[in-house]
Amino acid sequence: MDKMKLHTPTLTDANIARLRKMFPGCVTETRDDNGAVQMAVDFDQLRQEFSDHIVEGPQERYHLNWPGKREALLMANAPISKTLRPAREDSVNFDTTQNLFIEGDNLDALKLLQETYLGKVKMIYIDPPYNTGNDFVYRDDFAENTEEFFRRSNQKDESGNRLIANAKSNGRFHSDWLGMVYPRLRLARNLLSDDGVIIASIDENEITNLRRLFDEVFGEGNLLFQITLLCNPKGRSQDKYVANCHEYLVGYSKQSLPKGAINIPKEDDEIAASYKLKDKRGRYREIELRNTHREYGKYNRENLYYPFYVSDQGRVSIDSQQGFEKIFPNWDDGFEGCWTWGVDKTRQQLDEIVTRKVKGSWKIYRKNYAESEDGESTKQVKSIWTEKEFHTEKGQAAFNTLFDSKDKIFQSPKSVATIKQLLLMGSKKDSIVMDFFAGSGTTGHAVMDQNAGDGESRKFILIQIAQETATDSKARETGFSNIAEISKERIRRAGVKILEGECHPAWNKDVGFRVLKIDTSNMIDVYYAPDQTNQKGLFDAVDNIKPDRRPEDLLFQVLVDWGVDLTLPIRCEMVRGKTVFFVDENALIACFDTDITEDMVKDLAKYQPLRVVFRDTGFVSDAVKINVEQIFRQLSPTTDVKSI
Repeated sequence: MDKMKLHTPTLTDANIARLRKMFPGCVTETRDDNGAVQMAVDFDQLRQEFSDHIVEGPQERYHLNWPGKREALLMANAPISKTLRPAREDSVNFDTTQNLFIEGDNLDALKLLQETYLGKVKMIYIDPPYNTGNDFVYRDDFAENTEEFFRRSNQKDESGNRLIANAKSNGRFHSDWLGMVYPRLRLARNLLSDDGVIIASIDENEITNLRRLFDEVFGEGNLLFQITLLCNPKGRSQDKYVANCHEYLVGYSKQSLPKGAINIPKEDDEIAASYKLKDKRGRYREIELRNTHREYGKYNRENLYYPFYVSDQGRVSIDSQQGFEKIFPNWDDGFEGCWTWGVDKTRQQLDEIVTRKVKGSWKIYRKNYAESEDGESTKQVKSIWTEKEFHTEKGQAAFNTLFDSKDKIFQSPKSVATIKQLLLMGSKKDSIVMDFFAGSGTTGHAVMDQNAGDGESRKFILIQIAQETATDSKARETGFSNIAEISKERIRRAGVKILEGECHPAWNKDVGFRVLKIDTSNMIDVYYAPDQTNQKGLFDAVDNIKPDRRPEDLLFQVLVDWGVDLTLPIRCEMVRGKTVFFVDENALIACFDTDITEDMVKDLAKYQPLRVVFRDTGFVSDAVKINVEQIFRQLSPTTDVKSI
């Protein structure tokens, strides 16, 4: 229920509203003295509306700008001192899985993953808030400098309070939404591989702004597609003018990709139905070589206008032959068309050219093979998806079946089939697939289901903030206090169901996920702000690690800081009575116990690890601490030695 204002209306706001009706382009968004977004008049533009000559003002240029853009860039670049803490109790197959579920603010998560996954993610799919007035955006605090932000980020994690409704009451400001998405896209780009793609679902509220954001971050020339997805055939009856029944899928690449890079495999029955001819190379169909679009012809494609020479028996040549008929790509009405292949390509692939007489005239065709020369059989996807399997109601039905419920525990989850189609377009057999607006966990479900079908080993990284469920919601009634809990449970149930079904024999059956939760650093505050610590604090901080942190917490902070793969297998064993972690056997060895002796150090050096780390205060004496690097130089000279 809205509160009464109990004061007279602000006449300026009413005047701006009236002006906006007459001259929409003269009203923009800006910030007031308190940093809040508000509507304001662009007086330069307004003067231009009433002038018969060019009004002097700011230099014009084509760019996307909004109040808070610079602060959003600062937010993307500002450091944080947080960590990822393992949650074995929430995980499935923690020690063996290659999948990750990160619980916390996705901006923090993307920063924490920069070292480890820089340039390694093949595909990112996101389903960000649509800015409808009923969903949420992240309230990133820009009203502080980098140093203040750095210090604040050492304190208790308050990300749960950073979600706000961008409601109609504040005009559903585009600036709020842009400021939320922009820094996350910039960080996401760093994680993509050179041939990586990023795909986003969005509706009409922000499709224009999302495209412009992508243009700025990824480059306008790297647009791959904008697909119209029929998601609600009945349409939204609450819409004011037209019952909207679609949304969009927008895809960009990190760098320019070759033609066919996002083609999907053809189905066997599709090949059998469409490619009915066969030669020694394989199945093929005949496609007319003449360009069937009349916007192309000799008048604008003269290099594609040349003759073929055909004998009475149908033999074809690109060179003039005695007694052969000359064939041009002309239409029946005399229009001079053009071929789809140039002379050089035709000469090289003349064995793929076939002729056929149609209504007394020779037609030139080319063989279109079901499989490419490397054995792949692929096709382009279309720009409009209308298949029932992609409808939102299919996603809802699949989710409800998993939870054995008719109630909407989660509202309108994406269809698994939609994400699987995108996986075929954007990922390869062993790709890392990321979703940093994980929601109900559809992407994780789809990755496992697709792997089970084709036997590949894609891996997922899901990120979801622990956004509280509404107190009166079916989710809360069912026992889910936040969205992250729903997402994790959905993946658990999906994994069980997939294993019960028919699976590809080559699949590794990885339906697990390693849960890592974003938290404040394991190190006490003096580690980051020694100038603000008094003498008593220094004595209390002889051990610089927070007392509530476990050795495995320390291990994962080391993995993050060192940029080590967070899904590597971890083995824990006792060495001379001390707990020692072996990450991927000798990729990293860590011991955070105290009273480490020189003999213990020598034992670990014999494993010749790539990296080794100890607690800074963990040695039995200063002499042992001083000798550690010397011991490793003698027994394992390539080992990188560090302490925390």
